Amino acid sequence: MSTPRPPHRGYPTWVGRGTARGEHGAVGSVQLVVVMPLLMGFFLAGMQAALYYYGRTAAISIAQTGATAAAADGGSVAHCRQAAAELQARIGDALTDVTITCQRSGTKATSTVTGLTLSVFPGWRSEVVQQAEAPVEEVT
Repeated sequence: MSTPRPPHRGYPTWVGRGTARGEHGAVGSVQLVVVMPLLMGFFLAGMQAALYYYGRTAAISIAQTGATAAAADGGSVAHCRQAAAELQARIGDALTDVTITCQRSGTKATSTVTGLTLSVFPGWRSEVVQQAEAPVEEVT
């Protein structure tokens, strides 16, 4: 009869016990199947938030440009629409279905931009509405 070998130095006695041959990677595979969809979901949600923020920033920039053009000395609602449309064309597809509304009174010019942001998820479109005001310039 042979005597059992003592455990290898530095390793606890339980190392190597209880796992059948070929099952060493099974636990990692199960964890990967559970964790990967969660990670992908968080990644896509982050991308969706970034696209919403990008569209919102584009909308406020377009609205500010329009309000500034309308508020300038000699500016009008037509100048507001033209300046806002030019900036929208330069920005590109950050917003779709864009509506630009301009108003000018004796004291202030207002521009409102409404549009839909880009989306990672099919069928989900977020609406963005941004408004900017500027005091009308008066020559004194």
